[in-house]
Amino acid sequence: MLGIMASSKSGHLAIFVDYLVIAGGGGGGYLAGGGGGAGGFRTATTFLTSGAMALTIGAGGAGATVSGSSGGTGSNSIFSTITSAGGGGGSYIGAGAVNGLPGGSGGGSGGLGSATGGAATPSGQGNAGGGSNGNSGAGGGGGATAAGQTGFPTEQGGYGGDGTASSYSGSSVTYAGGGGGSGGAATKGGAAGAGGGGVGGSGAGSNPGAGAVNKGGGSGGVWNAATAANGGSGFIAIRMLLANTATFSGGVTQTSTTDATYRYYRITAAGPSDTITVA
Repeated sequence: MLGIMASSKSGHLAIFVDYLVIAGGGGGGYLAGGGGGAGGFRTATTFLTSGAMALTIGAGGAGATVSGSSGGTGSNSIFSTITSAGGGGGSYIGAGAVNGLPGGSGGGSGGLGSATGGAATPSGQGNAGGGSNGNSGAGGGGGATAAGQTGFPTEQGGYGGDGTASSYSGSSVTYAGGGGGSGGAATKGGAAGAGGGGVGGSGAGSNPGAGAVNKGGGSGGVWNAATAANGGSGFIAIRMLLANTATFSGGVTQTSTTDATYRYYRITAAGPSDTITVA
């Protein structure tokens, strides 16, 4: 339970907070491209002492723009000593299907071959991307709750893995869904994972969906000759008792609300040199 505890050594207060830290989602691959994996999802209760602490919101990974290339891995989000890993990029087909890239949740593999989705690493932040199996669509990116789905034998793209809900921002919101894998020329792209994933593209000119901003969603994969989409940026939410407050360095974009018990901070942008201080 949240509370305030005095530190006998320093005289500073140790302030208990609930946190949610989501990294940037991965970008989808291009050419039977796999969906991008969701950014890492970390949530727990910890205690912090006074003094400036690191605060960074990870950017989404770039969707692949060159045929036969993987999407970019998302950037990490950081709150004090807690780091969420960026989602893995989706892969593509080359001489054969290429494995998805690892990340907080792994990216999906390229379609029309046999390959595996990217691993979720470090463990405990998400799930693996979906694979491909022979003449199938591309794999979906992994999400915070579920792994990406393997591409369908009909060449339909695998679904992105669903994300997970949190109420630490003051209301229940689902975050960190994986991107759908691309489908074939005449079939559907994979559905987006709940929580900000992007739908997979399919057919000439069918564009994939981007990962949702500030949800850490992975973007959908590109089939061929279409515009790529980027993974969604990350997000940090902090909940503390009303007796406590947080202040931020000048580069931070954040909003706050209160209810009868808690103070909620929602942080949507922060760079590598930004900080948070609690009191």
